[in-house]
Order: sequence, then structure tokens, then C-alpha cells
Amino acid sequence: MDLKILKTDNRNADFIELTKILDLALQERNGESQNEYDQHNKMDHTIDAVVIYTGNMPLACGAFKQFDFNTVEIKRVFVKSEFRGQGISKMLISQLEEMIKEQGYKFAVLETGIKQHEAISLYMRMDYEITANYEPYVGMIESVCMKKSF
Repeated sequence: MDLKILKTDNRNADFIELTKILDLALQERNGESQNEYDQHNKMDHTIDAVVIYTGNMPLACGAFKQFDFNTVEIKRVFVKSEFRGQGISKMLISQLEEMIKEQGYKFAVLETGIKQHEAISLYMRMDYEITANYEPYVGMIESVCMKKSF
């Protein structure tokens, strides 16, 4: 499969469409508890994003935003179900990390759900470590927060 990576931002139409599919998948997987998390997935400010394509079809996305002076938060990581298991998520995270390092950040944090076993496994294989939940996820028992140093 011939893949193309586009560095963009969260205003990109394909990124927006992929995150809508992500939101539906999360709602289906997590049910009512997802409603509490949806408020933390809004992107009110422009953030760096990546969209991966095969031909003209967008199949994966991810983004990051500044968390603090030295840290970014990785957000909205998604690969369409029919393209999973092909190493695309690893390529996506690697591209985001390259952009993060180019911008001089030293750390990345992220939050995923306890039911997202495949995501937790991917992040651990990519040297992310489970850490205490950070704001706004403190006290949210279905959250798994992770961190990586560069």
C-alpha cells in the first residue's frame, strides 16, 4: 500500500472527518462513560496534526498540542478499522514524535481508555510509560495516562 503523510493542523477537512469517525467508535466502545471524556477532545485552538492517506483516501490521523513549556499532549490518534494491523499507527506516532522533537519539546503525554488495550500496547512498545493521571483526567478511573521523554 502506497501511503502519504500530510503534516497539517486540526482545521484540515480530512482530519475533522476522521475524528468524527473516532468519536463514534469511542462512543460505541465506551458507552455512556464516553460522554464525560468528549469534553476533553474539543480542539478550540489550532494544533499540529498528521493525516495519512492511501491515494486520496484519508485512513489515519493524530495530533498534538502544547501541554506546558516542555511537554505536548498527543490527541485524536485514530486508524480506520479496515487499515489496522498494518503498522500505520506506529508510523503515525513516529511522525508526530518527529514533529514534537523538531519543535524542541522534551516530553509527550497522552490519555487513553482502559478498554483501549491495543492503544496501550502500542504506546508501551513505543516507550511510553504509564504515569499518574494528569489534569483533567485526575480521578477518572477509566483513564490511562502515559508519558515519554525525548
